[in-house]
Formats: sequence, C-alpha cells, structure tokens
Amino acid sequence: MKRDSRLSSVLHALLHMAEHDAPMTSDQLAACMCTHPVVVRRTMGLLREAGLVASERGPSGGWLITADPAAVTLRDLHQALGEPAIFAIGNRNETPECLVEQVVNAALDSAFVDAEALLLERFAEVTLAKLSADFNRRHAAQRARK
Repeated sequence: MKRDSRLSSVLHALLHMAEHDAPMTSDQLAACMCTHPVVVRRTMGLLREAGLVASERGPSGGWLITADPAAVTLRDLHQALGEPAIFAIGNRNETPECLVEQVVNAALDSAFVDAEALLLERFAEVTLAKLSADFNRRHAAQRARK
C-alpha cells in the first residue's frame, strides 16, 4: 500500500507560505515541493474548504494562509485532508467465522485504536506556529554556521 504523504506535503507548502510576504502561486509551491501545480491546487482546495487558506486571482494572486497559524494544528490539517488512513496495515477479514481470525483482529483492532488516538492527540498539540518557529530557529542556526 502506498503511503499518503499529503499531510507532509501540506505542511511543507504552508511553511513556505508562512515565510513568504505575498501570496504564492501554485507553480511556486509546486517548485518548492517538487510536484505538479495541479496537485497543489487540488490539495489547497481542500484547505480552502476548511477555511485555512484563500486564493487570490490576478497577476499578483496566489495562495495565502487565512487562519491563525497559532490555532491551526496538525489534526486540523489531517481533518481537512479527509482524515486519510493513519496506518497502512490492517486486519484480514477473509473468514470472519474463524475464531483465530476473530482473536487476532480483536487484538489488532485494540492496538490500532490506541495508537491512532495517541497520534491524533499529538497532532492536536502541534501548530503551524510551532513548526514555523522551529524552522526559523534552524534557519538562523544554519546561517550562523556559514
């Protein structure tokens, strides 16, 4: 199963946008993310529907963050992306009457639910502002070493 990297990609785009003084075009974001502008527009459209970004038309237009970065969490972004599956592993359900399969699935279901709850809890603690501050700290340290 292919990994869903949209959350990582969205964070990448939003951090570039946070550091940019003007709206960023889909082409600019696509270049930053090594992807196609259509992918950027499709993904940004989901964030626009969630009220997190807006787009401006015209020669100086593009995408900009409209929500407060201190209030936007990884969990908010995960939800805006349609809550993609957290895990690429799952239960076998080929013979639901099999007692062994029932026992295995019960154990795995419990572990999956606990792990997903813990991850979503952590997602709710991390904001765009925290990520931006970490980026700025790392960027300043890198400049100081040069």
